[in-house]
Amino acid sequence: MYIINNKYKLIEKIGSGAFGLIYKGQNMRTNEYVAIKMEPIEHELKLLKNESIIYQYLKDCPNIPSVKWFGKYYNNYCMVINLLGPSLRDLIEVHTKLNLKLTLKIGIKILMIIKNIHERGLVHRDIKPDNFLFRLYDLNSIYLIDFGFCKKFIGDNGHIKIKQTNGKIGSKNYMSINSHNSLELSRRDDLESLGYMLLYLYNGLLPWNNESDENKILIMKQNILNDNSIPEIIINYIKRVKKLEFEETPNYKLIIDEFKREIELIS
Repeated sequence: MYIINNKYKLIEKIGSGAFGLIYKGQNMRTNEYVAIKMEPIEHELKLLKNESIIYQYLKDCPNIPSVKWFGKYYNNYCMVINLLGPSLRDLIEVHTKLNLKLTLKIGIKILMIIKNIHERGLVHRDIKPDNFLFRLYDLNSIYLIDFGFCKKFIGDNGHIKIKQTNGKIGSKNYMSINSHNSLELSRRDDLESLGYMLLYLYNGLLPWNNESDENKILIMKQNILNDNSIPEIIINYIKRVKKLEFEETPNYKLIIDEFKREIELIS
């Protein structure tokens, strides 16, 4: 039996990311189940350490897991957080796809979460279905996880400036066009990634799902507004967020109100 911090026992591996492993664990004193993320200390980017700092910063933010412990375990950094349920990706794998009404209802929940972290001066930079998990045994509450790529967009001198970067951030299926072009990311990019998420939830897949060539994926994203098979409300959303300027504050309320009106029409 592996015991971390004389308190948490590892039960089983439940996932893996680009930079580490995720285990289901249990608090031996309270019997509470937890999630334990591990990353090798030798890893240069120190994503888990950055993520633990972000979680602490967002500790009062709704729909964000809380860090119960962060420290070292042998040659790994370890972070203990709430154990959550299935992801939106898991949901689609079971149900194939969602109707437009449910897609928009989930979209509203996600917009509120993104709005809250943006108001704290942060951009997530890896918005995708895998990173939105339901609370354990509760399909009405959605949590945002995986803040390893998260970054402040507000500094001592105001909003960060747009610039060319050294690489692309995020998953190629959901990253914004700006990320494909290795540009600095801001609030608009989180919202563009959400647009591709909505399309995935509604269709059960993306037009570029089976495409491995990143340049072809980029071209397909650039042409997505011409796809007549996509509901107008999702097309209009993607069109709106693509028009946002780098430093512009998105009108979250306007978007949410539009989604609510569409839901009422469907009802």
